Amino acid sequence: MTKAFRKDNDLEKIVVNVGVGRARNLTQFEEKVLPAIQEELSVVTGQKPSPRAAKKAVASFKTREGDVVGLQVTLRGARMRDFLEKLVRIVLPRVKDFRGLDMRAVDERGALNVGLREQYVFPEINQEKSKVSFGIQVTVVPRTRNRARAIAFYESAGVPLKK
Repeated sequence: MTKAFRKDNDLEKIVVNVGVGRARNLTQFEEKVLPAIQEELSVVTGQKPSPRAAKKAVASFKTREGDVVGLQVTLRGARMRDFLEKLVRIVLPRVKDFRGLDMRAVDERGALNVGLREQYVFPEINQEKSKVSFGIQVTVVPRTRNRARAIAFYESAGVPLKK
């Protein structure tokens, strides 16, 4: 582990989100699809995801209030540092046609937002055994709320940002 990843005071948390909106329409969603997504997300993050329910019903999306529409994992401490190192060193280089993260991925408060189209870029996931494909949204939240400081930290941590 590099020195940049061991700094506990630079990062507050990493939030990993998965939306299951379109997968809701699959047959046996509650019995087979949702548990498969939960299992793969827990393998990737090392922590059990918590389900996120719809706050209100939307007829055009065919959702009712209380339906599970996503899964979320909040990582802190050692798991957070390990996940960030895995993301930077292993996962991002495996993304097809990856040329670095755009600077617009860092918002005005310094949070880094990375969207992955499929979970197969993680080395723990076997594409042949996977039952469903889903995207993953990763948000890295620094302790500093300054964009310039956050960008300097990401560069020192080895996050591949485009200039």
